[in-house]
Amino acid sequence: MRQSLPRVPKDRIAVIIGAKGQTRRDLQKAAGCNHININSETGDIEVVWPEAGDYDPVKALKLPDVIKAVGRGMAPKRAIQLLQDDWFFEIVDLRDHVGKRSNQQRRIRARIIGSEGKIRKMIEQHTGTEISIYKSTVVLVGEGAGLISARQAIEMLASGSEHGTVIKYLEKERRKSRLSARSLDYIEEKKDASPSSEFSNLVPGLAEVAERRNRRLKANQVNPEDEEAVIGMMELAEDEEVNWEEE
Repeated sequence: MRQSLPRVPKDRIAVIIGAKGQTRRDLQKAAGCNHININSETGDIEVVWPEAGDYDPVKALKLPDVIKAVGRGMAPKRAIQLLQDDWFFEIVDLRDHVGKRSNQQRRIRARIIGSEGKIRKMIEQHTGTEISIYKSTVVLVGEGAGLISARQAIEMLASGSEHGTVIKYLEKERRKSRLSARSLDYIEEKKDASPSSEFSNLVPGLAEVAERRNRRLKANQVNPEDEEAVIGMMELAEDEEVNWEEE
């Protein structure tokens, strides 16, 4: 099966081919396709897939996003992560916020990157995403909630929000994410608790008594396959006897 992919800008063709075609081969291996044909003059791309059933259809659906991400400035090794089931692609067009004026786009790009790239790195660290800024677009790659938070942060900066406001938003979202994860862990742990242990915790000291009793019972238990141990357990002490009568 042949599949046409998004055209790559001319200044990114060499990047997606790689030295001696290595990047193209890496993409082919990661996607599981037979071949990726790249027109080095126009940037047109066509993929040749194996027969139906011999390749992953999800990767076939996601490969166009990988090509878009590379074409919009993202390093191929980072973009390949999009082939994972739980990674997704987002793109923010700065022209939607500041129009087509190149000087305004440069200003917004500088705000998103920050001094020495600190703001971009902070967004990536807080949200677990990969961010690439290319001309008038910002490409984001990541998982679920983190990707949503990263896009919101980019759009806040593009709309004029201060760095401090955006950082507070990211910290708030990260705290919410951590609390949500802790809540899930707590629910799973409580699900495993037995009713008897919950009751024991209501009476001071009862849990310790129950634990000691359980230890004694375990100590007195014998292996039913050990005949000598079973016979020894069944023997009566001098002050014990067994009485029986017919009804």
